[in-house]
Amino acid sequence: MMLFAACHPKSRNAQLLEFEGKFPDESAENMTITVSDSGQTAFIVTTPMLNRYDNPDTTYLDCPKGITIVSFNDFGRKQAVVTADYACQINNNLYKATRNVVIYDFGSGDSVMTDEVIWDQRRRTIYSTKSVKQVKRDGSVNYGDGFNADERFTKYTIIHPHGEMAGYDF
Repeated sequence: MMLFAACHPKSRNAQLLEFEGKFPDESAENMTITVSDSGQTAFIVTTPMLNRYDNPDTTYLDCPKGITIVSFNDFGRKQAVVTADYACQINNNLYKATRNVVIYDFGSGDSVMTDEVIWDQRRRTIYSTKSVKQVKRDGSVNYGDGFNADERFTKYTIIHPHGEMAGYDF
């Protein structure tokens, strides 16, 4: 009987937890994390699955089923929302969102789309060195070689912009 138990195919629960051949040390489903600063909500992070992997040198987190991050301004209003199909922790201060990353700025009505965004928690910035597409509220479209922004996406700059630009954008 022991021989058969050891050779039995993976159980349904093990298949749910496995992601690309890795098994997390901890896993949680349907997570919502509220990050506050001085008693005010700064970010709300939601993900269908959050995994934690403990390695000898570091702890690694990933969200293999995607992530949504809502940032709030100093008045408690939604500033921006970031969605991505995958997110992970690069090291203690760097986080990466990849695959179909979309950032929508509630204040301006602009959207920025790219394949990768890095959040540098220590510098309180987000940026991308990948190609970006910016869709302005008026429907005009710009492209660039990346962008730089503060972590709440209240101010951002497209690197090497080109496309449809209104005269007042200069």
